[in-house]
Amino acid sequence: MAQGSGEGFGRRSLLQGAAAGSAALALPALSCAAPAQARSGRPSADWGVQVGDVTTSSGLVWVRSDRPARMVVQTAATESFRGARSWRGPVIGPDTDFTGLTSLHGLPSGEQIHYRVLLADPDDPRRTGEPVSGTFRTAPTGRRADLRFHWSGDLAGQGWGINPDRGGYRIYEDMRRRNPDFFLCSGDNIYADSPIPERVTLPDGRVWRNVTTEEKSKVAETLAEFRGAFRYNLLDDNLRRFNAQVPTITQWDDHEVHNNWYPGQLLDDNRYTEKDTDVLSARSLRAFSEYFPIRTLRPDRGGRVYRVVHHGPLLDVFVLDMRRYRNANSPGRQTDDPQGILGAEQLRWLKRELSRSQAVWKVIASDMPLGLVVPDGKTDFEAVAQGDPGAPLGRELQVAELLRHIKHDRITGTVWLTTDVHYTSAQHYAPERAAFKDFEPFWEFVSGPLNAGGFQALKLDGTFGPAQPFIKAPDRANTSPAESPQYFGEVDIDGGSGELTVRLRQEGGQVLFSKVLQPGRVGQ
Repeated sequence: MAQGSGEGFGRRSLLQGAAAGSAALALPALSCAAPAQARSGRPSADWGVQVGDVTTSSGLVWVRSDRPARMVVQTAATESFRGARSWRGPVIGPDTDFTGLTSLHGLPSGEQIHYRVLLADPDDPRRTGEPVSGTFRTAPTGRRADLRFHWSGDLAGQGWGINPDRGGYRIYEDMRRRNPDFFLCSGDNIYADSPIPERVTLPDGRVWRNVTTEEKSKVAETLAEFRGAFRYNLLDDNLRRFNAQVPTITQWDDHEVHNNWYPGQLLDDNRYTEKDTDVLSARSLRAFSEYFPIRTLRPDRGGRVYRVVHHGPLLDVFVLDMRRYRNANSPGRQTDDPQGILGAEQLRWLKRELSRSQAVWKVIASDMPLGLVVPDGKTDFEAVAQGDPGAPLGRELQVAELLRHIKHDRITGTVWLTTDVHYTSAQHYAPERAAFKDFEPFWEFVSGPLNAGGFQALKLDGTFGPAQPFIKAPDRANTSPAESPQYFGEVDIDGGSGELTVRLRQEGGQVLFSKVLQPGRVGQ
């Protein structure tokens, strides 16, 4: 059962392999050495393991080696690994920064899967390193099983990195202890444009200390620097422990490349020698695909971030990409905007897949909010809303088309989850309050950051009639995680009634706001 605050059966001791030999902040010296300079011996997987895009019968396992190695995964029903099944993975090497993926399929539904990854010498399969273990639960095929997942985003932003004095990214331990079935990361997994300094003096005189690496001493431009930025977060043993227990559904946003970037943009940022965001985003996307287990990013699956992850009859997660297909940021006053923020092809895909979905709940994982006005400079806007409360204009036209489709196709159970703005809030959209009225009411919930600066609340745009029953945000820009709480959201779906409960939580687990939604409705 996913419900409850304790650890689930079989998960209690899973991390012995993942944590062995690598204390939280003792890794920088190891990680900064190039694999070719690694000590002699057997392959090692000090970066832990991850599983992504889990369904009723499948999962995708990730690992990183310190040298060329053959990846082998073993799965079993128990921690003893009696009767284990073996999965022969790829030989991993420098072309993928020594990362590898192995697809598991034909797994039993609704079961706890124990797995361990072995790294073997490609020339001598008898020479293997210490196995690294993890576990995950496959999605159920029946409706009776409860479901819990968390979401958030924004990690190591604004220079607030792994602080040993605070115990690192401790919010991941808060989430792990609540035993979710999976974690939805809504973007900004790294801040490629934010170097990590050794120390920062806070307004009250305290000093924030960071673990640092060479790659994070400057903005990321080269493929090696992007890889190093993704690798930085795995220095934190809270995150590695979390990854070994909780599978992920991961999307990206702007800071994987540069703040507020869009295709075709040329940066006006003197920290960069490479100013073409198309070049930078291609390098980032390659590193992103190497460091997260995402099925659709594989070359044989289209190389894209947007996808739907089917998590049994209770839930489908529609993962959007509001970054690669958008038009340029602008004042957003166009009366015709077929490209918008999703691109025409992604919008067609989303409408089609929502109509096909048979799941009770359809979570739309949006890397940017709909009704919050996110500025980009003095005249342009970064998200959907542009501050004009009248009829849809600019990128709002695509959202209006989608909302109209949901209403007229009688698509039930849609809920929007997002991050991006570095505070937590709940927005309810209703046609009776809106300038555009051809849609059914729906909720949008915001949670984050995980470990980044907090920022003040943004204004609401009235086009889709939002009301905001809850908000918690700091009163000044870039408050450190030592000064302002970090946030994550929690979703519970009751297998019996089908009710969906959203809880907005802060670091430490305190519930700030909750809302219960009923199944089978077009609007809420």
